[in-house]
Amino acid sequence: MTAGHFRETVDLARCTRLLNHGPVTIITSQHEGRTNVMAASWAMPLDFSPPKVVVVIDNNTLTRRLIEASGVFGLQVPGVAFARETLAVGTSNGLELDKFAAFRLQTFRAQQIDVPMLSGCTAWMECKVIPDDSQRYDLILAEVVAAYADRRVYSDNRWHFDDAPGLRTCHYVAGGTFFSTGEPFEVQATRPTVPESSTPQP
Repeated sequence: MTAGHFRETVDLARCTRLLNHGPVTIITSQHEGRTNVMAASWAMPLDFSPPKVVVVIDNNTLTRRLIEASGVFGLQVPGVAFARETLAVGTSNGLELDKFAAFRLQTFRAQQIDVPMLSGCTAWMECKVIPDDSQRYDLILAEVVAAYADRRVYSDNRWHFDDAPGLRTCHYVAGGTFFSTGEPFEVQATRPTVPESSTPQP
């Protein structure tokens, strides 16, 4: 069974949970037949309704040019098993080679936008750019118009990685070093204590 059979739609009202834990991401872009793919560690949720994200993409990159021309991009969350490819697309230049061909990346078509999405990832978000002056600071604001995840590790709006360790999301540090997302644990909120009122002294 292919990974496509495990892709399940994520409720847009809660799709920012795909990024809340700060995993490394991969951005795909396309315009007029030109495509590119890059890794991005600086991507985060921004708002819930409609869901918005912000990503940092240098103005001098091919990805930035393609996104500004098309107004859309794919935001993917890779898993541990996709770390080698994540490092490869993050350390190579799209102006010098076709990364999809060079690294034999398998793709599928997005649902709402005209951008290739990476088959080997754990979660996916399709994004439309929101024009904003902050883009001059290398930021891109976007609305999420479609989101889905591999139900083997994400369902009922929660991550659960135990059954598929290779799909466990990861965090990039530097020099080829990643950390995989750790074990979950739950706590109850500490109840506030009310200080005893002191008796005024005569």
